[in-house]
Amino acid sequence: MYEGKQKCIPISDLKDMLFKTGKQYPEKIAYKIKKKDGNYETITHKEVRKKIDALGTSLISMGLKDKRIAVIGENRYEWEIAYLAIVCGTGIVVPLDKSLPEKELENLIKRSQIEAIVHSQKYEETLKRMKLQGVGKLKHLISMDLEEHQDGIYSQKELIEKGKKLIEEGNLSFLNSKINPNKMSIMLFTSGTTAASKIVALSHHNLCSNLMDISSILNVNSDDVFLSFLPLHHVFECTVGFLFSLYSGAQTVFCEGVRHIVENAKQHQITVMASVPAIYERIFKIIRKQLEKQGKLQEILEKEEQYKDASMEKKKEVFDEIHQILGGKVKLMISGAASLDVEIEAKYRALGFHLVQGYGLTETSPVVAVGTKENYKLGSIGKVVPSMEVKLVDCNEEGIGELVVKGPNVMLGYFENEEDTKKVLKDGWLYTGDLAKIDEEGYIFICGRKKSVIVLKNGKNIFPEEMEHIINKIEGVEESFVFGKQMSEDQNDIKIFAKIVYQKETMEELYGVKDESKIEEILSEKVKEINKTMPIYKAIKGTIFTQEPLLKTTTNKIKRQQNLEKIMKEEAKCN
Repeated sequence: MYEGKQKCIPISDLKDMLFKTGKQYPEKIAYKIKKKDGNYETITHKEVRKKIDALGTSLISMGLKDKRIAVIGENRYEWEIAYLAIVCGTGIVVPLDKSLPEKELENLIKRSQIEAIVHSQKYEETLKRMKLQGVGKLKHLISMDLEEHQDGIYSQKELIEKGKKLIEEGNLSFLNSKINPNKMSIMLFTSGTTAASKIVALSHHNLCSNLMDISSILNVNSDDVFLSFLPLHHVFECTVGFLFSLYSGAQTVFCEGVRHIVENAKQHQITVMASVPAIYERIFKIIRKQLEKQGKLQEILEKEEQYKDASMEKKKEVFDEIHQILGGKVKLMISGAASLDVEIEAKYRALGFHLVQGYGLTETSPVVAVGTKENYKLGSIGKVVPSMEVKLVDCNEEGIGELVVKGPNVMLGYFENEEDTKKVLKDGWLYTGDLAKIDEEGYIFICGRKKSVIVLKNGKNIFPEEMEHIINKIEGVEESFVFGKQMSEDQNDIKIFAKIVYQKETMEELYGVKDESKIEEILSEKVKEINKTMPIYKAIKGTIFTQEPLLKTTTNKIKRQQNLEKIMKEEAKCN
């Protein structure tokens, strides 16, 4: 466990957080926002808190006190203002995935009994239709984009102005509202189909304990600039990107899209970034391409070897031109939500970038463990945060067991789902479903998901994630999915198969072939080469090649069950 070394502001709930940090950093810039004309405007922490108070006051005046209110839209400051206006005195906030198909969105609105939705323009027509059809309890639509009330849709901007007037007239309904920190205030859907997704019930206490833990071990302050990229409905971005930035008095800028991530990082001179492995891999490829174009790649590789034992400060100095590609100010990169390839991690650190892995779940608000500048091991997710405990259960002979955790950030339970809650919460311990090892110094190493482990006839365990990392290193391969396939009536007769997604243009460029059958021949040879490097029981016995992307969540995690079902359906058609 880490000992919290940084000073952190004690907070009891998110309203208390806004009050205390607002007093400490009133004139610091909270958001830098790109306007339609291409210019930027800034909003201070003081102004942000005034907007939250005003919007909350208006929401209560609409009869939404203690109601469930959803937020859906792109990453933007209006989303964040709405979230806090709901959760800090109005009602229960329900962040919704902006990538959901209409039918799934409708089901979630019904299941969570939402009465109002704050939304961006993209969802206006869909939500209008649902409101007219009387879907669930939906009564009010509030647009992040409209300037004024129109066609039965409220304007968020107009409600903020109305709220300011109400406060001036003495309406203290929101300002004086009391928060119960231990009650469900946030409803989060786990990823998966609507039938399978569970609703995680979180409290202010859950989130605030996590914010204080993170703040006590990560050296982040009011001079920092965060780049917001991951979807805000996801708890990793919500806690580590959005709430932690406000808690620290820092500044947030919003990424304009995956193609602009390097350009935005440089332009805004970001210092802190929390993202998923796929994004760090993408950034690394962009940097490498730039170096190749400039004819500097070989020189950099030689320098990496020369300075491999140097301090991180020295490496940053030596590779300053690479740091300048991202603005020259990046001091911390956190990778979470999926497993990061150790080679990518090592390459960043060889260049003087403090890239660390973190680990958490929606059910833990989310951070359980994270690496820091001072406490770090390659391949590890770091040590457990100060207020949590971790242990392994049902360990095998290699010391790998299921990671179970306990602490104030562990969810209240799954909403109206006692059966599933009892499966994962036992005697105060949350069973994560992840397999891990913990070394003698307390560093945790995640091995894979318990559910996705492939158990062979000889009793050996295969971790698909580990195999996928190896396959993904083949040039031209975009991603892969490793699974076990039953080869006979004997249920234990399982062989390893891989579905490999390749980029046709890249394959043509690399190998000079256009014919798909030739491309597949080349990739098959590459797989045979991989098989030679590993034990026979781990060998890949069959391959499926495709250019179609795998089914993934919004944070780029492979949806294993859905991908497997898709493969089985396609095989059944062929047979």
